[in-house]
Amino acid sequence: MSGFIDECQLNVRGGDGGAGCVAFRREAHVAKGGPDGGDGGRGGDVWLVADRNISSLLAFKDHPHRRASSGTHGQGKKMHGAGSDDLIVHVPEGTVVHDLEGEMLADLVHHGDRWMAAAGGRGGKGNAKFLSNIRRAPSFAEQGEVGEEQWLNLELKLMADVALVGFPNVGKSTLISRISAAKPKIADYPFTTLEPNLGVVRVEDNFEFVVADIPGLIEGAADGKGLGHRFLRHVERARVLVILIDLAGGLDGTTSEGPAEQARVLLAELEAYRPELLDRPRIIIGSRADLIPEDLAIATTGKPSVTSDGLQLDISVSAITGAGLPRLIGRMAEEVRGARSVEPELDGFVIHRPIPEGIRIEREDDGSFRVLGRSAERAVALSDLTNLEALDFAHSRLKKIGVDKALARAGAKEGDTVRIANLTFDYEEE
Repeated sequence: MSGFIDECQLNVRGGDGGAGCVAFRREAHVAKGGPDGGDGGRGGDVWLVADRNISSLLAFKDHPHRRASSGTHGQGKKMHGAGSDDLIVHVPEGTVVHDLEGEMLADLVHHGDRWMAAAGGRGGKGNAKFLSNIRRAPSFAEQGEVGEEQWLNLELKLMADVALVGFPNVGKSTLISRISAAKPKIADYPFTTLEPNLGVVRVEDNFEFVVADIPGLIEGAADGKGLGHRFLRHVERARVLVILIDLAGGLDGTTSEGPAEQARVLLAELEAYRPELLDRPRIIIGSRADLIPEDLAIATTGKPSVTSDGLQLDISVSAITGAGLPRLIGRMAEEVRGARSVEPELDGFVIHRPIPEGIRIEREDDGSFRVLGRSAERAVALSDLTNLEALDFAHSRLKKIGVDKALARAGAKEGDTVRIANLTFDYEEE
């Protein structure tokens, strides 16, 4: 089983609010004690929080459900139920959250970025809160609200300073293993790397930067060929691109295309996926210089070169002999420093979902009317709607917020079925 997962679905549910309590004072020498039912506690929210210590979405692969705890119910003597703690769900830096329709909801870029994925329900009011001059002994209370629930699509885009981009099996994994402490799988067949590898490179002045070994791209990657979309998205946030060209390509290397053709295909795929990627600082390097004697000599001297088919190279290297690696690391550090100075930090963003205000009426397929809106749903969330006192109170609240008028404007007639949350009743004209 793979230890790296960069796509998954997550089901989140906020905790339910606790129910309000119906109770009356019952004490010695106190005749007809008033209502003293306490309120229910609030359910916990579910928060997604970016954490630099998490590197993958693997934790959600087989266990996609996360639910916050519910609030406790109110009790007599005006004892309010306890609210529940929020549930914190840690995700990797660079996690992008979408709904099932594909709309982006949040982009958690930095360590500590947080987004509320599901709100907990509010606790219900106890009967003590319904005491009034005309209602001296209310015999009903509110139920707690149900917590929000939704399915989310999570997508991870790696946070790296440098991305190594090249065809399969051109030496990316070997290179990252030589310039950092990363230990990727290395073999002599294409698509050895099926998941990105990250390595931290440290130079002499203690300057550090992160290098990502992106799985090999092939022609058509921008159209999804060879899992292209899954691989290319890890390039999006890299500050510097290193285009790795197999100098032995077209000769005795594992890549059939020559160096110039490799560069053309790779740059074309990057442009087709996201044109702005070509505006990033990039270094074009020739790998496997040890297979071409003249290129190995150039790698040793550290001079730019031109391949036999006309491709201009910035650096030639050999990860086997180490030739050209110090100069490559220095060039990477220089480009990363420059990119960071221009854009010190990548800004994450959150698309906030405003809570709909008011109410709205929808006509359902069977001809009935559905009243939507938190205020309307709250109005009928009472403990016992078979209680005439509670029913009268619910109707007065609905009338106050304009449900009667809204139904009339929507064309409701005498006897039509109306639904509000779990309550169903027949519409009656005043």
